[in-house]
Amino acid sequence: MGQRPTILDVAKRAGVSKSTVSLVLQGNKTVKESTRQAVRQAMADIGYVYNRSAATLRSSSSGLIGLVINDLRNPFFTEFAALFQMELAKNGFATVLANSDEDPDLQTRMISSLVEHGVSGFIVSPSYGAEQDALAVLEASNTPTLQVFRALDAGDRKFPFVAPDYEKGGRLATEHLLEMGCKRIAFLGGLEGRPVTEERMSGYLAVLSEAGMEPVVLTGQATRSFGKSMAADLQANHPDVDGVLCFNDLVALGVLAACPELGVRVGTDLRVVGFDDIEDCRDSYPSLTSVSCNIPDFAKSTAAQILGWIKNGKRPALTARSPVQLIKRASSGT
Repeated sequence: MGQRPTILDVAKRAGVSKSTVSLVLQGNKTVKESTRQAVRQAMADIGYVYNRSAATLRSSSSGLIGLVINDLRNPFFTEFAALFQMELAKNGFATVLANSDEDPDLQTRMISSLVEHGVSGFIVSPSYGAEQDALAVLEASNTPTLQVFRALDAGDRKFPFVAPDYEKGGRLATEHLLEMGCKRIAFLGGLEGRPVTEERMSGYLAVLSEAGMEPVVLTGQATRSFGKSMAADLQANHPDVDGVLCFNDLVALGVLAACPELGVRVGTDLRVVGFDDIEDCRDSYPSLTSVSCNIPDFAKSTAAQILGWIKNGKRPALTARSPVQLIKRASSGT
């Protein structure tokens, strides 16, 4: 007796991806009718039968939460993932961790795979691009989904979204640099046009506008290497800049690393503030002033919200912001 046909056999027969077969099985209306017919014909040809009741049972009782993160190389997301996993474990749930590595196609495939494995809920910090593909899979799965840090659906919100108060953080950091006597403040890092970049920059722009000062915005990759290159760029092309707010701590740590070779005294010649307050901020030299997103509390709250939704049907608010605070250290001259 041969093996029972699988969803992979259907996909191969129909000439489509496994994710497309899943969407057809779930009744998703975004799949073209011609594709839907091809999948159904393939199922009939090989004798595939979809056990919908078993899929529903898995979905409602698996005890698994899918955690899809856009960049686990960034310590900010690694810290969040570790703390979130521990919170779930305290409540008898296990975490299935997936790193999309800023690849939207990989993100959609991973979400589809997790749906097929019957996760009880999703926490997604999404990659940008092809948002509708990931949204279609999540909508069809009817699985509780909470977006964190970034949102797939910036306009017509379909899934709850929670993130730190980025605008407030940018405001606190810029006001601090002004209080420290900075006359020319730059914003470094973050890819241009990305909503998260614009949000983190918004408080900075508002404070400078209120102070009658012109902004200096130098966007780019949110990495240490970008921060290093920007330290040299500031010295060469913007010598009057005496304060910087960085998109995240990685950019700020790159600036700190480059300054000694450039003869720039951090905290005196150049005051530097990061964003996120990862653990490295306390151990850098000099220690890095940063906007704290309070990741331990954020992870605890996120776990409580998704578990409340799964266990009690308590859907979180569509949009929520968690508090931030500025942690002052030596890099800004305190």
